[in-house]
Order: sequence, then structure tokens, then C-alpha cells
Amino acid sequence: MTMLYRKMPKNGDDLSILGFGCMRLATNANGSIDEARATRQLRDAIDHGVNYVDTAWPYHGGESEPVVGRALADGYRERVHLATKLPSWLIDSREDMDTYLNAQLERLRTDRIDYYLVHALVGDLWDTLEGLGVTEFLDAAKADGRIRNAGFSFHGAGQDFGRIVDAYDWDFCQIQYNLLDEQNQAGTAGLEYAAARGLGVIVMEPLRGGNLTKTVPSAVQEIWDEAPTKRTPAEWALRWVWNRPEVTVVLSGMGEEAHVRENLRIADDGYPNSLTGAELALVRRVERTYRDLMRVGCTGCRYCMPCPVGVNIPLCFEEYNNLYLADDPDSERFMYAARLGGAVALGKPEYASLCVQCGQCAERCPQQIDIPAVLETVVDELEGPGFEQRVAMARSLFKQRHTQEQGEVLD
Repeated sequence: MTMLYRKMPKNGDDLSILGFGCMRLATNANGSIDEARATRQLRDAIDHGVNYVDTAWPYHGGESEPVVGRALADGYRERVHLATKLPSWLIDSREDMDTYLNAQLERLRTDRIDYYLVHALVGDLWDTLEGLGVTEFLDAAKADGRIRNAGFSFHGAGQDFGRIVDAYDWDFCQIQYNLLDEQNQAGTAGLEYAAARGLGVIVMEPLRGGNLTKTVPSAVQEIWDEAPTKRTPAEWALRWVWNRPEVTVVLSGMGEEAHVRENLRIADDGYPNSLTGAELALVRRVERTYRDLMRVGCTGCRYCMPCPVGVNIPLCFEEYNNLYLADDPDSERFMYAARLGGAVALGKPEYASLCVQCGQCAERCPQQIDIPAVLETVVDELEGPGFEQRVAMARSLFKQRHTQEQGEVLD
């Protein structure tokens, strides 16, 4: 496997086309980061040419940055361009900006951030930060060496993207872009606008939170199977993004060893303008088919979490989509009961009907999903007649399995 690199337009840095996103690191059964595995995976990726590592203040409940800082010990920090983000929604003053950046330098065990982003911008939030002096903060942090390059990540409406690009002398930006999001948020128009103004473009959510690979509907797989060149769904999705010459780096959250190996393999052929017209037409058909099947555009980013009453919103939406993406609705209704009813981990219920319509989640959603309204639909379609019986059956089944596994451990 040979890693490919593309130049950051303004500074000439050679960045690996595959970046390691640290929002979905390997986790233990209790949901905390499995630091040993995450460290091995990150270092393995670096050893195979990945040189862009992206984290942020809130990832994994605030634990991502400290884990990444420790994982980059033993000489690995010097081998990568490290990116993290100012938690923009927590900023109330110009002083807060320095406070968070200085804390991040400590958490990451470094004296500089190579690529520093103002996190998760939408139009109104940018206006607030600009009024608080964020451009002066970025200039000062670059001047004193705490950051090398200034950028922003974007989750707003397309009409706000261009004016944010034009509001400051940015080095780069980060946008959500995948075969389902050409018209969503910044979209293709934003990608081209940023590139035309000399910004490097980092792409997040190329697999839409795994939705393009976790459950592949038979109608979609039949289209992929028509291609003379056989590729996995992940390969099609990543190659489609890398096909755009405006893209500098594509971030992938790699929480499994198999993900690291597959993504490294795919990156071997991630050349711009390498897909044929027939292949691009095939991808367009897949995109239309997904749109016909999917019910909610959740990427699993977890910005909506934690829910104050314990609803596992991303999992509710994943199972809701699976109800229409998979070919066995009865099985999916059982899986919803098992996963959200607390059976799998023998924990507390996290299902949609716990929602009290407080609306906090919708305010934080980068996809602008009306989460409370969609949760009501999830209740209607997945918690109908027989739901309590499915939960009881699942809890009994998994309790037996848990007891058996514990016995095997003791033996």
C-alpha cells in the first residue's frame, strides 16, 4: 500500500489524502475509549503514511484530545499534522478563546496545533464569534506560534458558507461531503467556491457516519454489482470524494482494525478525476436509490447527545433507517427492541418514547433535523404492537447469553 498526498494550496504541505478522524475511536463495552486499541490503530495508520490527525474538544465526551495526545508520544507527534477545533458554542468572550486553546495544547501534549479550526460554524454563530474578536484571536495565535494554520468546519446553510469564506484569510475549511450531500450544507458549490479562493478542503463524513456501508440495501447492492470493476461500498464512496481535485484530505473515523486496513488499501487509488463517466452515472443511481429508501439524514455525529432523559438519538435513527434499508422489517423491529430496550448491554432503556420534547437536541443538530418530530415517527413505526414483548424476549435472550459468557470466563 502506497499513500497518496495532495498539497495544501496556501502553504504547500503534503497531506495524506486519508486523514484519521478521532470522533469515533475504538471503544470498550461501556462506551469509553479503548485507549490501547485506539493507540495501536492510530499508530498503524501513521506507519502506513497517514499524516493528518483530526480531533476536537467534545469528541468522546472530552476524552479524544487527551487520548490522542498520549497516542502521539514516542515520536509520532513529529510525523503528523495535528488538527483540533475551538469549541465555538462555548465561547462567551475573547478571553475564552485563549483559555480553550491553551487547555487544548496541554491536553494534546504539544506546543502547537498545525491545523486549528473554528468548530461547527453556522451563520449566526459566526456572526457572534466575529463580534467577540475571533479573527484577532486567530491572527494572534498564528503570530505567537500556537497555531500554524487557521480554518473552520461548517454545518450551516449553503448561503452562509461563502460569506464565512470571504470574512477572513482562511488557510483551509472542513465540510461534510459525500455522494448524498452534494446539495446539503456547503455542498459541491461550497467545495468549488472554497477551492477557487485558494483554501484547502478537508472532507468529513465521506461515508455519512457509516450509513453508506453498515446496511447496504439489496436495491443499492444490485447497482454496485453492475460495475465491471468490483468495489466495496466504502471504496465507491471514498473514491467518489477523492475524484474531486478540489479535495485535499478525506477524514475517516476508524474504530476497527479492519477499517484502517481497508481505508489504507482504498487510498492507494484515490486519484482525482479517476472515475469514468459510466462509473459516475452508476454512483448517481445509487444516490437516488438511497434517497428513496432513507427516512432521516442522521450521520451519527452525536452532537445531540447526551439526551437529558436518556434517549439514544443516533441509535434510534440508525434503526429507523435500517427498517427501510434492510429487507427484513420484523428482524429490524426486534433489533430496535434489543438495542434500545437495554437488552444487549443489560442497561437502561434508551428508546424514542422516552423523549419529552425538550428540543435541546434539535438546537445542536448539524443536519438541522427536527429530532423530536422524527422521534415521534420512530415511536409510531418501531414501538407499535408487540414492542414490550420484543423487549422482554430480547432481554431474556441476552441475559442468558451474558450468563453463559460469564460462566465461560470463570471456567
